[in-house]
Amino acid sequence: MKESVTTYLEGQIVNEEIEFTLVELCRVSGASQDEVTLWVAEGAFEPQGARPEEWRFSGAALRRVRTAHRLAHDLEINPPGIALVLDLLDEIDSLRVHPRRTRSG
Repeated sequence: MKESVTTYLEGQIVNEEIEFTLVELCRVSGASQDEVTLWVAEGAFEPQGARPEEWRFSGAALRRVRTAHRLAHDLEINPPGIALVLDLLDEIDSLRVHPRRTRSG
């Protein structure tokens, strides 16, 4: 008899227009405030507001913070490396959406 395997996926749909405070973003992402502050200092994120108490992050930042958290904890990548990886992942996504057409000639 064949054994069946069931896989469960868990997801969360977040409107990109939602704004998170630093505390809220950390709560839903699992990242610490110190980590997010370091990532902001490295340019990985650009929150609205002058100081951490005033920072507001978009809903799109949640996905990036979760990715940064996994990179930091699973692969032990440092904050400058996380900023670089996130930029490269954005570039890959952009190329997938708008692939360059090859010229035949």
